[in-house]
Amino acid sequence: MNIWCISKYTSPPKYSKMPTRLFNYCKEWVKMGHHVTYITSDANHLANYPATDKVYNKEMIEDIEVYWLKTKKYTKTASAERILSWLDFERRLFGLNTKDMKKPDIVIVSSLSILSIGYGYYLKKKYGAFLVFEIRDIWPLMMVEEANFNKHHPLVLFIGAVEKFGYQFSDLIVGTMPRLDLHIEEILGHRKFNFYCAPFGVMELSKADEKINLKEELFEHVFPKDKIIIGYAGSMGISNALEPFINTIQQVEKTIPNLYFVLIGSGDLRESFQEQLKICENVKFLPRIPQNQVQSFLSKCDAVFLSTTNSKIWNYGQSLNKVIEYMTAGKPILALYYGYQSMINEAECGFFITPELDRSAEKAIEATLIEISNMTKNELIEIGQRGKTWITKNRSYSVLAKQYLTKIQNLMSEK
Repeated sequence: MNIWCISKYTSPPKYSKMPTRLFNYCKEWVKMGHHVTYITSDANHLANYPATDKVYNKEMIEDIEVYWLKTKKYTKTASAERILSWLDFERRLFGLNTKDMKKPDIVIVSSLSILSIGYGYYLKKKYGAFLVFEIRDIWPLMMVEEANFNKHHPLVLFIGAVEKFGYQFSDLIVGTMPRLDLHIEEILGHRKFNFYCAPFGVMELSKADEKINLKEELFEHVFPKDKIIIGYAGSMGISNALEPFINTIQQVEKTIPNLYFVLIGSGDLRESFQEQLKICENVKFLPRIPQNQVQSFLSKCDAVFLSTTNSKIWNYGQSLNKVIEYMTAGKPILALYYGYQSMINEAECGFFITPELDRSAEKAIEATLIEISNMTKNELIEIGQRGKTWITKNRSYSVLAKQYLTKIQNLMSEK
């Protein structure tokens, strides 16, 4: 089969700074004997493409026919420039010369940006292709829940209309969140749609186990051997909801002396967090490191932390890259999380920390840290290993890709 994948923000690993879920699915489909055409943009804050004056650029990357389109750049993720970049990508898509490209049997449009569903629908009509609409971030709900947009804002209404159009006219809606179908039902007012969950996964274990060593001079004396190390790797911005964790680190310095916290990454709030904890001796902030060194950092931790905002978005479940990274590292996960629980509880590899009416987020985190502090390192290793075993067995891209394509083929045979 000929499969076309269109995604403005999912770049090939050659150019991407982050794990590339859709590209990993595509690599597996190529191994299965299918031809994959991959169309993306060079205007992406999560990737680095070479400078060029050429609009339509083609190259073969890992046996995948990749087209990357020169698109209007932007400097801030939350800006009008970024919206204009979306629109410019859609304009470029319709200018792509498809005459010599293999006719698609399947077209997969993957957010962001969801505006590309318009081009996907055009290809469906032109070629009679099976149209898949992939949702990784729920737009415009994220704008309302995370960025405090009014639900009646013109941009929210416009993107909402595009979202509904995609749900109505695609042959299959795919989400990375296991309960996205509940959101789709809320938008459409019925359940007469095809839904499938295709989550983030991991490459084969040999790849997942690869670690590029950290520069030891940067990390000398950072990890005290007589302490339990609680690590965090990632951004430190508003959407990462780290404030309760930072407050708790400050509170437990004297009460739980056998814990030590190491936070690595960058973000708008990092400087204020460092200022808040500057006199604390139980915490260390480290500079951001390349993505390919994250597993090496995690290997030095005894347990790891993540948090999400208290948002309706998480009612539909999660398939976070960070959870994948943490489970792959084989570390117990402490998750301050308010939504539908999955993965961590299925693997029994950590702790969901849920604030209640009678206790704050800080108190909930502290209670879990007390539990961790009373465990031996061998007990922590056993919990973390359960996560690594589960993620390898259940989220291998080779398995996920076969299941995904089988779902599509079964629906195609019913048409």
